[in-house]
Amino acid sequence: MSDPVAPPSPQPVLLVGVSLPHIPVWEAEDSLDELSRLAHTATLREGARLLQHRERIDPTYYIGKGKADELKPLAQGCGADLVVFDNDLSPAQMRNLEKLTGLRILDRSGLILDIFALHARTHTAQLQVELAQLNYLLPRLTRQWSHLSRQAGGGAIRGMGAVGVRGPGETQLEIDRRLIRRRISELNLKLERISGQLATSRKKRREEFKVALVGYTNAGKSTLMRALSGAQVLVADQLFATLDSTTRAVQLGQRRKILLTDTVGFIRRLPHHLFASFHATLEEALQADLLLHVVDMSHPQYEQQKTTVDAVLRELGLEDKPTLLVYNKIDRVDPAEEERLARHYARQAGAVAVSALSGVGLKILREKILFYSQEEEVTVDLHIPQQEGRLLSQLHHQGEVLAQDFAEDQVRLRVRLDRFWVRRWRLERFAPA
Repeated sequence: MSDPVAPPSPQPVLLVGVSLPHIPVWEAEDSLDELSRLAHTATLREGARLLQHRERIDPTYYIGKGKADELKPLAQGCGADLVVFDNDLSPAQMRNLEKLTGLRILDRSGLILDIFALHARTHTAQLQVELAQLNYLLPRLTRQWSHLSRQAGGGAIRGMGAVGVRGPGETQLEIDRRLIRRRISELNLKLERISGQLATSRKKRREEFKVALVGYTNAGKSTLMRALSGAQVLVADQLFATLDSTTRAVQLGQRRKILLTDTVGFIRRLPHHLFASFHATLEEALQADLLLHVVDMSHPQYEQQKTTVDAVLRELGLEDKPTLLVYNKIDRVDPAEEERLARHYARQAGAVAVSALSGVGLKILREKILFYSQEEEVTVDLHIPQQEGRLLSQLHHQGEVLAQDFAEDQVRLRVRLDRFWVRRWRLERFAPA
């Protein structure tokens, strides 16, 4: 038997960042560290990096001409033929850099899109990724965009092949642009239909209390989802491991069931056009009754990550949505601090400290979710005719009967239950006079 073939070594890349007056050097370096992790998630590896401090962005090369001239020898020195910028480049800047260096140029958005293509599992996610890729590609269409159709890792633009690399001439590029615009229209229509189907599905379960997990990518949302629900969801120590929203039923008490949804992770400078493409996924967060904002407390920049997520939530119009802060991964902080943190946040109404991995703090988290869900409950007194046997059975099933007695042909109840059922069953007609 022949020996198994070893997987190919990750391709080295040159990473480039810029520090501006409003972006201090430490923040730019931290962002480059994150870009390195993104590259690793995209089956690449950091070969070298370059960070330049500038007063303003160069309109031609983004970085200065002198630094741009250094890119080729730096890339050659580490064996890279791909340069990834930690910023979004204009189509003109990208063309100028490719012409100057003879290297392939990719920016932060392009790298994130490549990762999304790697991790899209469901049909909906694949459509969303393709739409985002095509919207990104259209203004950048040239004959050199072969890196967006690399076959290793499945990063090809779905359904398009190597668009824009087939033949020279303006005529061919115009044909490709028309094909892309037509495909974008088709994808928008398909995603609109999917959004409509999801809306119908949500109406069917509107009586359930809905909770959505949001947070910075790799904050541990999927691990928390598994810990609370017992569902076998994907858990991976990499950025953007989860693209598809996953919903599971979670039983919090004897009569309280919630629907818990995991959503796509956020990241600093997440391209705005991705929000439009992933609207079907983010809709779960928009429709939730409660958000669990999961924060990786072991990360050295967890406060900045929290601020990033808060900004994204504002962009989505979710700043007023009831939100519970879940400080996760406290098992990775100083062991002497773990119990103190758990006790400290247990006393705060809007926060809790947990370890989704070890289970520390999960009991308190469940109790706090239960508290939020019970704010939708009311206690009502009802006089219900005994012949309404089906309604009486439903009240015992959906509510908590606090008191019950019988008088003549009536059952007199004091029951606590969701406002939804009060409205749906028109229980006001059974209120005592």
